[in-house]
Amino acid sequence: MKTSRRMFLGGAGAAAAAAFSGSAQAQNFLEAVINAPRRGAWQDQFDAQVSAGGEVSSTLPVLSPQTVGFVERAIADYSTIVASGGWPTVPATKKLQIGVIDPDVEILRRRLMISGDLSTRAGLSPAFDTYVDAALKRFQARHGLPADGVTGQYTYSALNVSAPVRLGQLQTNLGRLRDLTSKPLGDRYVMVNIPAASIEAVENGRVVLRHTAIVGKVDRQTPILSSKINEIILNPYWNAPVSIVRRDIIPLMRKNPNYLRDNNIRMIAPDGSEVDPLTVDWSTDEATRYRFRQDPGKINAMATIKINFPNPHAVYMHDTPEKNLFRDQERFHSSGCVRVQNVRDLVTWILRDTPGWDRRQIETTIQTQEDVHIPVANPVPVYFVYLSAWSTGDGVVHFRDDIYGLDGASELQISTAL
Repeated sequence: MKTSRRMFLGGAGAAAAAAFSGSAQAQNFLEAVINAPRRGAWQDQFDAQVSAGGEVSSTLPVLSPQTVGFVERAIADYSTIVASGGWPTVPATKKLQIGVIDPDVEILRRRLMISGDLSTRAGLSPAFDTYVDAALKRFQARHGLPADGVTGQYTYSALNVSAPVRLGQLQTNLGRLRDLTSKPLGDRYVMVNIPAASIEAVENGRVVLRHTAIVGKVDRQTPILSSKINEIILNPYWNAPVSIVRRDIIPLMRKNPNYLRDNNIRMIAPDGSEVDPLTVDWSTDEATRYRFRQDPGKINAMATIKINFPNPHAVYMHDTPEKNLFRDQERFHSSGCVRVQNVRDLVTWILRDTPGWDRRQIETTIQTQEDVHIPVANPVPVYFVYLSAWSTGDGVVHFRDDIYGLDGASELQISTAL
């Protein structure tokens, strides 16, 4: 199935490239796409502003029947684009930004018009003006990129994923969305979208909180799962999994014998006694026989908070002392667990119905650095999902890197390729 799809995508992509062999052909093609029957709704959105379509941000949850409907419409739109030849490849040879005058800007304008980010009213011109700036920022926001209005490496890569591949991505994710929304999710739930490295807290059909996340590396993937958040731990001890002991701690101890001491990590024997690291042969796997426990504190791997939920993967959500990583464009740094930016806001929301645990009490308890376990009065459903394409409005289609390669097209693994 994957092979046949790739063959189809490759052939259609070649047809799209051929459609832009001449400027006259390109203009005719552009008009054909813009004037297609399903394009009316998109074009209407540009009446008020020349360079902005529907709002990219929305309180509509990604997991909703409405999202399914919007993705179905997006598939119809992208099918029209593919049938008309796709969009042009923008030469990735220079940095385009506001104030630049270059023939490549005209190609960029065509590209943004076809995807619905720029109105045809902006015209075809080599000038990178405020209309192109706003349109490119909108495109970047839809693709989870920094909306700086500059054609950097990642922006070019996203621009030049072919229309047939994007159509296939939408079709693949529609199946996932239909499956996820076919059953009740709960009045209150938390959704972690792995490719987007983002979190939604949803209540009564609206997103009430959004959080940036850090998820698993390609070789230590965050699993797809559903469970219920049943416990919050403040000032948690961190017990290193055997996989981390083997992959990380043993190599680090070989380089720096003081690593455990410097990071407040204790070795615990099966009988509960503490083991002196100097008595262990670090050139072997002897250390895997012991438990490694990090004391609560600022340098603890989970920092101040751990969010627990039953699951067979031994993963959880937590705070982190490395908050600078939330600024990264690619936030795939963990060993499978999910790190949460502004985690105290999320925990306050989770504990809303748990007596005695308002924000003030949470903050006061964290200051004590004492390990405190809080059962959640009304366990909150949590879903770890893999959605690399979705739509929360007519003409507002979101795409993300297929970081774990589950969509069946290598072109979608942009971060891995760069």
